[in-house]
Amino acid sequence: MKKVRLISVIVTIAFVSSLQAQFTQLELFSGFEKTDFTLLSNYSINDGKTLSVTALAFFQKFREKENQIFDEVGVQPTLFYKVSKTIAIGPSLYYNSFGGFSERLSVKFSVKNSRALLVVIPTVAYSEKKDASLAEIFTQFQLHRPLSGKISLWFNAQFLTVWDKFETHSRSFQQLRLGLSYKGHQFGFGSDFDQYGPKPIHKSSFGLYYRKTL
Repeated sequence: MKKVRLISVIVTIAFVSSLQAQFTQLELFSGFEKTDFTLLSNYSINDGKTLSVTALAFFQKFREKENQIFDEVGVQPTLFYKVSKTIAIGPSLYYNSFGGFSERLSVKFSVKNSRALLVVIPTVAYSEKKDASLAEIFTQFQLHRPLSGKISLWFNAQFLTVWDKFETHSRSFQQLRLGLSYKGHQFGFGSDFDQYGPKPIHKSSFGLYYRKTL
């Protein structure tokens, strides 16, 4: 049954990919400790652009055998209804290789201008595997500064924290990127900081990244 539900999540993402895209971000990060691949996208699904689907998918693979227990896959499509210019709300189904499936309700706050973007998504959810409620907040921040007609300096940051039963830490990460963009191709240096469990086990990795926004 879980395999069927996972397939349905993937099919949902594939379906909305055929609709008009507002943005899609693909990123590959390769460090000394692990490799990450992340996709974050947002698609409008009606003419009034009040309904949209935000899809988050990621995969991380640690290099050392003793750290491979932290290898992780996550997939989450969210259907958002736009309440105002900066606020949207909607349900989602999330699959994570650690936590299994969870049903969720999220609120998205977004603010942007020509040089900066801030997205904050607080979520409440019910985890089937843990048979418990949880709280989560995901934040993305982007800032760029043109250096010439074709080159600009970029800073990107993504943060996630998850609390089981609203009181016990489960999972967090902080991802920082600093690089240059040339003709839509962004590359530079990055760092990932990961925390796992109620008494957090800390992992960190430093390396290079490539990001493309479509």
